[in-house]
Amino acid sequence: MNGNPRAAFFDAIADKWDGWECLTALRQKFATGFDAMGLNPDETVLDVGCGTGNLTGALLARLSASGRVVAVDISPRMIEVARDKVRDERVEWHTVDASRLPLSAEHCDRVFCFSVWPHFEDPGAAAIEFRRVLKPGGQLHIWHLIPRARVNEIHATASAAVNKDRLPPAEETAAMLSRLGFEIASLADTAEHYLVTAIKPSR
Repeated sequence: MNGNPRAAFFDAIADKWDGWECLTALRQKFATGFDAMGLNPDETVLDVGCGTGNLTGALLARLSASGRVVAVDISPRMIEVARDKVRDERVEWHTVDASRLPLSAEHCDRVFCFSVWPHFEDPGAAAIEFRRVLKPGGQLHIWHLIPRARVNEIHATASAAVNKDRLPPAEETAAMLSRLGFEIASLADTAEHYLVTAIKPSR
């Protein structure tokens, strides 16, 4: 049994996860987002909280043969489901906490935190780690495809393992990232979605 309550929670729902989403519509939303973010085909991308691999798969569809994805999650079962679904040699899978990544400094061109930011026990520590593994000029995206109020409502009515996991206003997230040395490129906190994009400054 998983000793981490959040990891155990996500282990328990991993096999149900994809049934709660229209995956075709999700892929289209990802594609639209990638266009707006300027995702380049040869990037090395870190997918934090990869879950069942939906963002990972969408990234691979956009990346070239030399592009790479590092997919991480705290839930072993989520990783198992993702690996079974996304069979691609361009992916490196890790069951690990976001604040202790098994990556060298300046390894990644881009970091995605898709639908995972509220679940970090220490968001600041995670952000420091993302800054470490990003190349200068690399981008961090904290992204949800539903409004912040809905994210917090879902968590509040869920298991005790996650019912206090809160997505803060985008301005609050951006202020924290600024204090940690990121430059804020854009933010949105609307009735449709939530996105904070931050950049690791170039030298």
